Amino acid sequence: MQITANNPALRSWVAGADHSEFPIQNLPFGIFQVAEGSKRVGVRIGEQVLDLAQMAAYGYFQDLPFATSDFSQDYLNTFMKKGKLAVRALRNRIAELLSTDNKSFQLANDKHGALIPCANVKMALPVQIGDYTDFYSSKEHATNIGIMFRDPTNALLPNWLWIPVGYHGRASSVIASDHPVIRPKGQIKPDDNADPIFAPSRQVDFELEMGFITFDGKALGQSISTAEAEDYIFGLCLFNDWSARDIQKWEYVPLGPFLAKNFASSMSCWIVTLDALQPFACTTPDQDPEVLSYLKFEGLKSYDINLEVAIAAPNFPEHTVSKSNFKYMYWNMAQQLAHHTVNGCNVRCGDLMGSGTISGPTSDSYGSMLELAWKGTKPIQMPDGTERRFIQDHDTVIMRGHCAKNGIIIGFGEVRSKLLPAN
Repeated sequence: MQITANNPALRSWVAGADHSEFPIQNLPFGIFQVAEGSKRVGVRIGEQVLDLAQMAAYGYFQDLPFATSDFSQDYLNTFMKKGKLAVRALRNRIAELLSTDNKSFQLANDKHGALIPCANVKMALPVQIGDYTDFYSSKEHATNIGIMFRDPTNALLPNWLWIPVGYHGRASSVIASDHPVIRPKGQIKPDDNADPIFAPSRQVDFELEMGFITFDGKALGQSISTAEAEDYIFGLCLFNDWSARDIQKWEYVPLGPFLAKNFASSMSCWIVTLDALQPFACTTPDQDPEVLSYLKFEGLKSYDINLEVAIAAPNFPEHTVSKSNFKYMYWNMAQQLAHHTVNGCNVRCGDLMGSGTISGPTSDSYGSMLELAWKGTKPIQMPDGTERRFIQDHDTVIMRGHCAKNGIIIGFGEVRSKLLPAN
């Protein structure tokens, strides 16, 4: 099935959409509500949200494999259960209805009930996440961490260039944009020569990541190949995988992240489909040594997504601290999903996979404060004259992302989170 919604010649009759980050070629999915009304599935077009439950009730999707009830849900999972081709057909239909070439919906009175200004809606966590896996797939990030904490001459661990390293995270503490984060408490060891203490973390950090959401995978015991992987990926979101570096340093040996990572992970509210990103596919960085056979792939599996991180505080407006790009990732999503399932692990509809911190080759493209301030030795100056080694109470971290090509911009919106003092 062709992805007709990606046609760069398409224009929308929705005012302002063509010159926004949410043009007709984007059409991301999310969960919204108006006032105290029920949650529903919506699609973003310009500064409007298209109510898909209303559209289904009007009969615009009658020949598609969806019922009105699929869109009257608290999460996207029920709608996503229909699979990749059904979602593609729906997105194509929505693009057709919103196009200037189609007058049926534009002239109908129905549009007054189905299109809602973004200012009038409240966005919610878009997916009911069953399982969450976080990868560690930026070579630059892994190298920086190795230089800071291990042997600078052997920064990467022996397995890093052979497998997409990952760990199982905590799905219950994944939260939507605008949900505040409470500074975590735990064991820290400020003095290497003294016993640990119990205290609020002094080194709360962000991690600039992208997340991808899966459709239902294969049965337990079966694996997904790199050639099949994109058939099982619904879409991508911005993802801030918060970290408490001092808790992490003390606890991570021998089993890896625990309390330092499971207190909060923030995701953006709009899921941009993998279909919408196809025009922005690009090459993966060269992989040396040659990967094992199950990790080999053909075609373009990385995506050119511009990313940035800003910090805002009560005393100053947002200040950009990093600009990076998703294309820097050494291990791509197809390889991550193939590795995740090669042992027969089953993925389910709504599972979340974090890319791992996205760091680029230059110091202003690093994806964490740990790197940007280089373990606290190079503090970052803020507009009010203060400096940051890590995130302070009442700081707000804002992450944004977009693709741009041939005059078309595909945006992800933002994930915005304020850090509050420890309880």
